[in-house]
Amino acid sequence: MASWNNYGRRTRDLEMFIFLLLVGVASTLQAVKVSPLIEKVSDHKDFKKLLRTRTNVLVLYTESATSGNAQLKLLSDVAQAVKGQGTIAWVNCGDSEGRKLCKKVKVDPNAKRNGVEILHYKDGTFHTEYNRPSTFKSMVAFLKDPTGAPLWEENPEAKDVVHIETEKDFRKLLKREERPILMMFYAPWCGVCKRMQPIFQQAATETKGKYVLAGMNVHPAEFDGLKQEYSVKGYPTFCYFEKGKFLHHYENYGATAKDIADWLKNPQPPQPKTPEVPWSETDSAVFHLTDETFDSFLEEHPSALVMFYAPWCGHCKKMKPEYDEAAQILNKNQDSPGVLAAVDATIHKTVGERFKISGFPTVKYFENGEDKYTLPQLRTKDKIIEWLQNPQAPPPPEPSWEDKPSSVSHLGAEDFREALKKKKHALVMFYAPWCPHCKSSIPHFTTAAELFKEDRKIAYAAVDCTKGQNHELCKQEGVEGYPTFNYYNYGKFSEKYSGERGEAGFTGFMRNLRGRDQEKVGKRKEEL
Repeated sequence: MASWNNYGRRTRDLEMFIFLLLVGVASTLQAVKVSPLIEKVSDHKDFKKLLRTRTNVLVLYTESATSGNAQLKLLSDVAQAVKGQGTIAWVNCGDSEGRKLCKKVKVDPNAKRNGVEILHYKDGTFHTEYNRPSTFKSMVAFLKDPTGAPLWEENPEAKDVVHIETEKDFRKLLKREERPILMMFYAPWCGVCKRMQPIFQQAATETKGKYVLAGMNVHPAEFDGLKQEYSVKGYPTFCYFEKGKFLHHYENYGATAKDIADWLKNPQPPQPKTPEVPWSETDSAVFHLTDETFDSFLEEHPSALVMFYAPWCGHCKKMKPEYDEAAQILNKNQDSPGVLAAVDATIHKTVGERFKISGFPTVKYFENGEDKYTLPQLRTKDKIIEWLQNPQAPPPPEPSWEDKPSSVSHLGAEDFREALKKKKHALVMFYAPWCPHCKSSIPHFTTAAELFKEDRKIAYAAVDCTKGQNHELCKQEGVEGYPTFNYYNYGKFSEKYSGERGEAGFTGFMRNLRGRDQEKVGKRKEEL
């Protein structure tokens, strides 16, 4: 009987051991169950290959299979959001293979308080430890632009600004908040927004308790309805609310924190802007020509400089005072070597089209009615007067980017949509020929295009926003500064590219996208 009891006890002990073993295995399996988008790496060769083939990799190192559960759950969502732009990998330093890898790369998550370490690798080498908040929003923003500035809400000095993420949260704030609200609608890439954020957050601290100063990134397309509702036509746009009702816009973009605080004490609507007086209606010595008067004027004036301009053009506005001052001397002197005239080519389009005016300002010299020279170098009063006294052919212009042979597709308003529809991945650079940052990006962008020229699914394209109807196209595509880089998938805008503006950034972006494409094809083959 005793022996039977011993046998029964041993059987129960064995059953309990097997049960505990199965529970342990099940919990381990549950712990390591991660999104298929997260690369599980344990071999050093595989790790090196990953860094060699991917340019933007975030690696989670854990001391055991379970110590990174919370991070793995979060990173699974992040991996989905950055699919095609970044890679997330996981190394378990607790298993035998993973331990060797962690030792080789000199990573020890055991030394960390929560048993995990997150490191970022860029272009094949270690870039930085991830030390921004472990939130979905912050991690996605980091992987989309690893060298970019942190999100506004990550700044501890912005703690008194209420950061709104969704339209639902925005509506809730309006409904529940009794205090007046000044809302800053912004876009993360906007230069004026970045300049005003420290001022706005200082004002939030100084007025804390009396007013609510809130910020909301409304650039994503999901907020188009909200932007229309509050007339958000550019960034930043400031809206003032009392008891949930919109009352005024605030439009002092050069404000200090004190200016904002003082305005909140007595909020007033913006003063109506005085409409800009057309140049032709000002007291100007320049002869202003039209489609009808152009030819007869040149018949009467055998030596004339004509400036073709657009009222909205910043470089034209800068040149106008110089041109006016030169005209005061040249147009009022009987012995003048020539006269100065101007044409608003946005109104008098026939003349503009006749002389193929594609950018502003364009200065042309006419001799006896004949279009003799185009003179991009004449921008100041002294140079204009000096040149007219001895008219000479200008130095030969440097060929434009568009005229140089390259693998970049140069698009315009007429073929932009049609061309991009045919490409799975298109990175488009919106630029102005005079822009210094554009000039420095062009060689890198051109080299990247050359590397991918054989891939028919990829396009590196460029749009000169100063040319013809392209100005309107650029506005439609959200271009507010140069250069602007947009990524399109089969002609549909996907996102703004905010990575590095060097060859590595432009090529790495495409390599990530094509790498994802090839993985999908491989998975489909495996399924078959």
